Amino acid sequence: MSAPYLVDSHCHLHDREFFSESQAEDMLKNAKDCNVKQIICIGTNHSDSLEAKKFASTHPNVFWTYGIHPEETSKNDDFKPVFSNPEEVAVDSRLVAIGEVGLDYHYTGYDRAAQIKLLEQMLQLAISLNLPCSFHVRDALDDFFGIIDNFSSLKPSVLHSFTDSSANLKKAISRGLYIGFNGIATFANLSCYKVFTPDFLSYCVLETDAPFLTPEPKRGKINEPGNIKYIAAYLANQLGVSPTQVAKKTTQNVRNLFNLPYPD
Repeated sequence: MSAPYLVDSHCHLHDREFFSESQAEDMLKNAKDCNVKQIICIGTNHSDSLEAKKFASTHPNVFWTYGIHPEETSKNDDFKPVFSNPEEVAVDSRLVAIGEVGLDYHYTGYDRAAQIKLLEQMLQLAISLNLPCSFHVRDALDDFFGIIDNFSSLKPSVLHSFTDSSANLKKAISRGLYIGFNGIATFANLSCYKVFTPDFLSYCVLETDAPFLTPEPKRGKINEPGNIKYIAAYLANQLGVSPTQVAKKTTQNVRNLFNLPYPD
């Protein structure tokens, strides 16, 4: 096996609202040049998830997830989950998780009951397909922990873009959740990451959330998968370990979590 490589475990490169086709192609090439050899495109609603599937199907070493974001519940009064026909999901080897799904109570006007119902349905879908989840949870961890505690057969999953307290970080880890670590840590003063210890690598996966959350030193520019290298370098510095150690362990975590093959 060659030297350790990096994986972007959470991005939206397939989304044409943010990236043109040519821009996405250029960013894939740049990612490869930055030793980011695999990426996972995250679905946020039914149609977006199928766009992620389409993008993955035509690009080696790109994978996709199927998910309905909790904020989708507020977009239509008659909201109904749209994954009821399994053939629409069209399970294939590139589908690696259900996500991003979860709870988001950050903005006023959210429908707590609808979000909880959707999350429970998504958890059932993940269990039925024997897939992990990529969770988006903001200002709602108490409800979230209570819900996932009722789904003990769920595969180990990831808590994307964690920015909450150290206490809730410990609660997440105690439930076997991996922590999605991204560019926020490079520019925000986050209490949960004040005290790094090397064992953080045991439950950490790297992500960009591109086009969002661009890390230092690229703030002010659109985020892209190649920027994983800056996130990895920052984490290595904070932990006092080598970038190679970060790449090796976080990539191993992603491969175990999402059952990824070795890259082509």
